[in-house]
Amino acid sequence: MLRNKKLSNKKAKNKRLNYFSFLMVFLAGISVPHIGYAAALKVCYDQWPPMTIFPSEGDSERGVVIDMLEQIYSSKGYQLEYYEVPLARGLDMVKEGLCDVLPEYLYSKNPDDHFVYADEETFAYTTAFVVRRDDPWRYNGIQSLKGKRIATGPGWDYSSMSAGYQDYIDDPRNSNLVEVVAGYDDVVDRIFQMISENRVDLYADNDLVLQYVLNRLNLNDDLQIVRPGLENKLVEMPIFSKNIPTEKRQDLIKIWNEGRLAMKGEKEQVLLNKYKVSLAK
Repeated sequence: MLRNKKLSNKKAKNKRLNYFSFLMVFLAGISVPHIGYAAALKVCYDQWPPMTIFPSEGDSERGVVIDMLEQIYSSKGYQLEYYEVPLARGLDMVKEGLCDVLPEYLYSKNPDDHFVYADEETFAYTTAFVVRRDDPWRYNGIQSLKGKRIATGPGWDYSSMSAGYQDYIDDPRNSNLVEVVAGYDDVVDRIFQMISENRVDLYADNDLVLQYVLNRLNLNDDLQIVRPGLENKLVEMPIFSKNIPTEKRQDLIKIWNEGRLAMKGEKEQVLLNKYKVSLAK
């Protein structure tokens, strides 16, 4: 009996050891990949100051939206890896799974099959116009554009904010009044200079972008931001790659949705103040 009892104790001990060994292997099997994946969030973004900014040798700032993204995900233990790329390249990288998220992309009811929108917007931007300081013109519908020289960038799409405005600048009959300014990251700067020099009359964009550029170029004595802007807000949303496993992607979207809601109000304003811009009243 004693021998058998000792044998039974040894079997029980071995069972406990086997159980703990199995448990450790099981936990290692599920936790290491999870931690490894969750440790990094790959972020693709383009240059759109002050919302998203490529850091330079003299300035490490990345913009309102990237600061927001950093705060939301770093509080959950994620380390963000940044890829500063043109928008089209960033979109391709999300589709290919080389980036997990692109924090701002024009919302569409018919999105691409390669990514998923979050539920909470990055921002729903009010638009405005920039004109010369002494110009009394104000936007009052498409008819108010008659005779005005309009600046825009190549292929820029305003249709979600005003289908009529997009139709107007696309209409060949108005081509002599629409100046398409080509370039890279300096297009908006150049347009502001052109308005100041009376080479064009007006330009429409996100109100926050207009405020930031006007301050940065120190053209407040020459130009002014005038409202109302276009009829609808510019709605931008984060998009997440469909190459991310579904459960993990849902977790990432949930973190964004909850974090963005918690950031509305005072926290959001602190970030806007950092870049000396404010939401239109």
